[in-house]
Amino acid sequence: MAVFNRVESPRKAEEAIYSEIIQAGDGWMHVLKPGQVLRIVDLEGNQAADTLFYDAENPEDHYSAVATIAGQGNIYLSTGSVLRAESGKELLRIVADTCGRHDTVGGSCSAQSNTVRYSHDKLSMHNCRDTFMLQLAQHDGAYTKRDLAPNINFFMNVPVTAEGGLKFDDGVSGPGCYVEVQSLGSSMVLISNCPQLNNPCNAYNPTPIQVLIWDK
Repeated sequence: MAVFNRVESPRKAEEAIYSEIIQAGDGWMHVLKPGQVLRIVDLEGNQAADTLFYDAENPEDHYSAVATIAGQGNIYLSTGSVLRAESGKELLRIVADTCGRHDTVGGSCSAQSNTVRYSHDKLSMHNCRDTFMLQLAQHDGAYTKRDLAPNINFFMNVPVTAEGGLKFDDGVSGPGCYVEVQSLGSSMVLISNCPQLNNPCNAYNPTPIQVLIWDK
């Protein structure tokens, strides 16, 4: 099941039409037009970028980990992976990836999962589910908590054990590693730059990421 399909992009950062730094723990939500390419950059390495995608014209049709895994026959994502919606629609395709493998089974951290995985005193800690909700709430009711779904964890290393369990291990990403996705239609992107301090997905030190967009 291991995938390390590393492919560099021909796109130059200085030619991007959009660029923004997302600080650790912050969120970002943005529409990609058909054909546009989004690059997510792990600036300092070993940082998890929790990400969801939606059909911008039909927000109820969100990214589906199940449909994506079934469509490609692999639980990890890399160059060539097609990211599918609940309906089976092809939302985006990974067109470049210098990390080589990304998780789509580990889900996002939440107040509740932090207490179950770690301890009850972690309930108040900043988490991705809350960041997702804060971003969704800014869209005039177009999205609600019902629109949250199992997400992609770009740059996150979640091996599956021989017994079928999940492990949260040190990342396989390094400073400057990136992944690029090309929108196959009009797609809404939702990112929580993970603030997790309790497992190695962020090297216990959450750091910023960068997002860039090109028209093609």
